[in-house]
Amino acid sequence: MKLIPLLLCPALLLAGCSRKPSSEAAPAPASTPAVTFFHPDPATAGTISGRVRFTGPKPAHMPIDMSEDPACVSAHKGKSFDESLQTGPGNGVQNAFVYVKSGLEGKTFAVPPTPVTIDQRGCSFQPRVLGIQTGQQFEVINSDPVTHNIHPMAETNQAWNHSQGPGDPPIHRKFSKPEIMIPVKCNIHPWMHAFLGVLDHPFFAVTTDNGSFTIPNLPPGTYTIAVWQEKLGSREQQITVAPHSTNTLNFDLKGKS
Repeated sequence: MKLIPLLLCPALLLAGCSRKPSSEAAPAPASTPAVTFFHPDPATAGTISGRVRFTGPKPAHMPIDMSEDPACVSAHKGKSFDESLQTGPGNGVQNAFVYVKSGLEGKTFAVPPTPVTIDQRGCSFQPRVLGIQTGQQFEVINSDPVTHNIHPMAETNQAWNHSQGPGDPPIHRKFSKPEIMIPVKCNIHPWMHAFLGVLDHPFFAVTTDNGSFTIPNLPPGTYTIAVWQEKLGSREQQITVAPHSTNTLNFDLKGKS
C-alpha cells in the first residue's frame, strides 16, 4: 500500500510537464496616432493686410529714470523714454499684436524649427512685442554688459524666472499652451517690459512703426481677427477670406475697453 503514492508522483509530474502553454498573446502596446498637419494651399490662400491707428491725442514721450544703473544710462546716452505707446506716421500704432482669434478650429499646424529670440539690449527687451507658436523654441540672449533677469509672468503656461549675466549662454524655453498676452519683466531693472503672444497657429503679426501689418497664407474661411496693445486694449473684427484674395482690415484704437 505504501508503494502506490510513489508510483503516482512520477505520473503527476509528467502530466504537469506536458501541459501546453497558453496560446493567448500579450496585448500589443498602444501606438500613438500620427499627427496630421494642415498646410494651406498656395493656390487658394489669401492675405490680410491693414493698419492699426490711434485716434486719441498724440501721447507724450515720458522719460525713464535709469540712474540706478550707470551702464544703462550710458547705453542710452543719458536719455530714455517709455515705449508702451508709440505712434508713427498717420498715428499708426507700433507694437500692436494682430492675430487670428477664431476660424482655424480643427486644424493642427507644424511647429517652426527656428527659434523666436528676445534680446536684452540697451537695458530694454528687443523686441518689445513678439509672437510664438506653442512648442516653438523661445531663445533669450543678453547683449548688455550688465546682468538682467527675464521673468515671463504666465498664467496658462508655467511662469519662470531666470537671471542672465553678461556673456552667459542663451536661455531656451517653450510654451505648451496658447496665451494672449504674457507680460515679461526684468526684476533687476523695473522699467524693462515685453509681451509675448503664444498661439497654436502661425497667423499673427506685430505692427511696424507706421502701424501696418500683414498676415499671409490664410486658407479661405471666415475669421475673427483681434488686435491687442498694452495701453489701448483689444478690438475684434470678422472677415471672410475668399480663395486667393487680398483683404484690407484696419483698426482704430481709442483706449482700453
